[in-house]
Amino acid sequence: MEWRQLREGEIDHELIWLSVSGTSLGMATAWLKSPLPLPACVFHQLTGMPCPACGATRCVRDFIGGHFAAAFAWNPLVFCALTGIIVFDFYALAVLLFRLPRARLSITSGTVANALRFAAVALVATNWLYLIGAGR
Repeated sequence: MEWRQLREGEIDHELIWLSVSGTSLGMATAWLKSPLPLPACVFHQLTGMPCPACGATRCVRDFIGGHFAAAFAWNPLVFCALTGIIVFDFYALAVLLFRLPRARLSITSGTVANALRFAAVALVATNWLYLIGAGR
């Protein structure tokens, strides 16, 4: 990882993803506070088993409401993703406001890339096993 200023013509990931996450948060909050119904999980309806994302909507609802323990219990992976997004948003806001150097990650090794892919699949599988065991 290196810290450097944004180069001319380079994509400003911090601005893009801060905008996307802020807009998504606003839309999710409005939707969850409205009388609209929550989406049904087709996988759960067909199989009777939770899908890897089951509980995500309830996790977001409790996370936005400040009920962090309940949010974590609904779906730990989504809870961790939401926490990571908040950390990134604070970083992006600081970088944009104070024109600080940007963090850039360069993965040049195929072994490292494959290890990261394996870790991502293992995280999703572990979370799914938790959801099945918790009876979500």
